[in-house]
Amino acid sequence: MTWSEHTVIREGVRISCRDWGGSGVPVVLLHGLAGHAGEWDAIARDLSPRYRVIAVDQRGHGASERRPRDVSRAAYVADVVAVLEQFGLQQPVLVGQSLGGHTAMLAAAAHPALFRALVLVEAGPGGPNRNVQEEISSWLDSWPRPFPSREAAVAFLGGGPVGEGWAAGLKERDGGWWPRFDYDVMVASVAENAQRSFWNEWSRVACPTLAVLGRSGIIPPEEIDEMLRRRPQTVALSVPGTGHDVHLERPDVLRRVLHGFLEDVT
Repeated sequence: MTWSEHTVIREGVRISCRDWGGSGVPVVLLHGLAGHAGEWDAIARDLSPRYRVIAVDQRGHGASERRPRDVSRAAYVADVVAVLEQFGLQQPVLVGQSLGGHTAMLAAAAHPALFRALVLVEAGPGGPNRNVQEEISSWLDSWPRPFPSREAAVAFLGGGPVGEGWAAGLKERDGGWWPRFDYDVMVASVAENAQRSFWNEWSRVACPTLAVLGRSGIIPPEEIDEMLRRRPQTVALSVPGTGHDVHLERPDVLRRVLHGFLEDVT
């Protein structure tokens, strides 16, 4: 099955979506910071025969508006709601990785009646992280501008399926391979995460929730412990041999996990 591209406009900001079709319960997929909707292709292709699957390029990313004026957490959340309204999605399961998981969590907290269930992949409410903007800036500054070839980009961005997944978000132009985002927009998008935690929002999430962690991921064990203490009904699991990009490193495992969870909540 293949996808078709659709655009949602909210307050003048263009949000691009990959519509994988399907007629079952809706599943909305959100990528992480500096990522793109195509990271979910393998999983979306697997889910779409049974579920109605939409993968979103979040604002500032991929084929969506590159330089939106508002990159607040609330703006990201409002975009998700606009996608639901535009596609007529009723009670979707919201799946997000990293910053996309954070967006998903905030959306479920702010609009509890809209969502059937929530899946967080390497994401949580913890913070504040005073160094996060500096860390993101240093990481992005280390990227060649542009990458001389797609193969060079794959190698630099982790090699194997992780590098391939990241490199798929680049665009070939003027003999090089360029990111489809601006660095300052990425840094600004995590400004609120630098300033505060989001534990109150986590406590307000009411729908069934699955937290999927990389065995060598970035979510500290004490953060997971606190998530489970505050919402003990949450199901949490870790995937051996993975880091932060679980969806790219072991999509086979994540597909099985998602199918099991979706069967339980649909």
